[in-house]
Amino acid sequence: MSTTINQRVKQVRTELNLSQAKFAKAISISNSHIAGIELEHRKVNDRIIRLICITFNVNENWLNTGEGEMFKSPADTKFEMAMTIFKELNPEYQEFVLKQIDELLKIQNNRKNKQTKE
Repeated sequence: MSTTINQRVKQVRTELNLSQAKFAKAISISNSHIAGIELEHRKVNDRIIRLICITFNVNENWLNTGEGEMFKSPADTKFEMAMTIFKELNPEYQEFVLKQIDELLKIQNNRKNKQTKE
């Protein structure tokens, strides 16, 4: 049995053990608005989806479709943050960052190889 996006919003709130008031305050909407969403009297718009996902580290695909995990993994969060910053860099700095990542990967692999030989 699939759930609606409204039901998944409530699932997030209850999983986080937050009252409707605290949940609503965290995403800057009224208590009555979140109550209306949970009772399925109100639609969940894109703005609310983004606020919930950003504020509570919720997997946007799960919130929209019910597929996948409810929360993003810490690695996913770090990747998204890195990509946001990377996109803001000038192309020449992006190139520099890519070279540095490549060098770090080489260092990491060298350390792994040393450890397996010991």
